Amino acid sequence: MQQEHVERQHYIGYEYKRITVSRDLESLYADGYQNFGWVLEGIEENRLGNPGTAELRLKRDRKLRNKAEVTRLQRQFEACAASIVTLERSKTTRATIAAIGLGLVGCAFMAGSTFAYLGGLIALCVVLAVPGFTAWLTPYLLYRLLYTRRMEEVTPLIEQKYDEIYEVCERANALIS
Repeated sequence: MQQEHVERQHYIGYEYKRITVSRDLESLYADGYQNFGWVLEGIEENRLGNPGTAELRLKRDRKLRNKAEVTRLQRQFEACAASIVTLERSKTTRATIAAIGLGLVGCAFMAGSTFAYLGGLIALCVVLAVPGFTAWLTPYLLYRLLYTRRMEEVTPLIEQKYDEIYEVCERANALIS
């Protein structure tokens, strides 16, 4: 009987991680985590909880070289990515609040105008209706103005965070290579 020579593979113990990320930053996370020794097993679209997110399933060798330093760099990567998400969200937050506030002020003027009309005060009705209609028509313009200003402020900060992420990933990749 002839013995077949079967080459045995060495056992590799893995650690696993699941992270939920915005669909906009899915590629950043998928590419970035590879530099920390993680292997992407799959991506699942998260429809129920938050439709704009995806769940990344990752694994890596438990016996990773320089694991403590790589883990520290990974935390720095995650903090930078979270900062990017916060900065991106800040582009619209202030503008949205201001536009909604102005629209509500318009509603208050229009309510006053309506009550003035019902009370027979036509002159007061017109005086209150003009700022009411104006406050209803200008929120979009206000939103665009505030959004553009905030975008101009935030874009350089976001670029700095991306540069920091690339440096962190480069250092981590050098440690595990």
